Amino acid sequence: YKMNATKELITNFVAGSAGGTACVYCGQPLDTIKVKLQTFPSLYKNAFDCFRSTLKTEGIYGLYKGSVPALVCNVSENAVLFVALGYMKSLVGSIRHKRPDDLSNLENASAGSLASIFSAMVVCPTELIKCRMQAMTELQLNWHKKVGVKIFSGTKDVCGPWGVLRSMIKTNGILSPFEGLTSTWVREMPGYFLFFYGYEFTRGALASKGQSKDDIEAWKTVIAGGTAGLFLWVAIFPIDVIKSRIQVLSAAGTQYGFTRTLKVVVQTEGLGALYNGLLPMIVRTYPANGALFLAYEWARKGFGGAIGLE
Repeated sequence: YKMNATKELITNFVAGSAGGTACVYCGQPLDTIKVKLQTFPSLYKNAFDCFRSTLKTEGIYGLYKGSVPALVCNVSENAVLFVALGYMKSLVGSIRHKRPDDLSNLENASAGSLASIFSAMVVCPTELIKCRMQAMTELQLNWHKKVGVKIFSGTKDVCGPWGVLRSMIKTNGILSPFEGLTSTWVREMPGYFLFFYGYEFTRGALASKGQSKDDIEAWKTVIAGGTAGLFLWVAIFPIDVIKSRIQVLSAAGTQYGFTRTLKVVVQTEGLGALYNGLLPMIVRTYPANGALFLAYEWARKGFGGAIGLE
């Protein structure tokens, strides 16, 4: 039993890491546009204007700003998420007196929601650094002009992920990388419930008669993964907007909590502001999350078979 459990853990870790890597490289440019629109909506007319402006002023590199912490974030998040998912499936299965592979869609979704508690601990600091790097140009060139605050130290030292991290800790203390953790939990738990429900439901719906959903074709896995992302983002996007505001704008000296930030955004910008950046995220979700699950399933089957996972 211990050998099988160890193999399962290693396989989920490798497969989750592979999925996270695929997700980043397929979706980073649109994620950058999403963060810019969430945090500085008044600077851009729409997603295309943001894309064109970023490309013009920062080049193709601007669309991949934050890709290093994004890669660390996604690989770490998905490795932890899928390892925790394996354990949570076993936990839910023991409560329901079922094998982990026999869980219903709702039970799989519940296991995914519980697993997100652990992955959020990894997501929060790495995503915070990613968001600040993605919005670095706007922070340095625009925000401090409005509020009279000098962003970071104004030197090149804070442009990289380690520089941003050092500046955060120096300015706001050792716990500053976990700014927005509560918002991340509020986002992740219901989000991953819908994420895994959407994935399992769609896989089952796309499976041919008499075919196991584990044996569906690659393109069906991509569709299921994209639909999982659609379920997640449409439901939690307003929470993600508030989280991005908290994480990015705190660099300009604005220290608001979740409730106050939500109230300020709605009062000053209207309810529509809670969906700024939704379009690029919807466009992103099918290639990014499709790639995530395709890489995850392939790595799980390939690596699991290679180490003799039963």
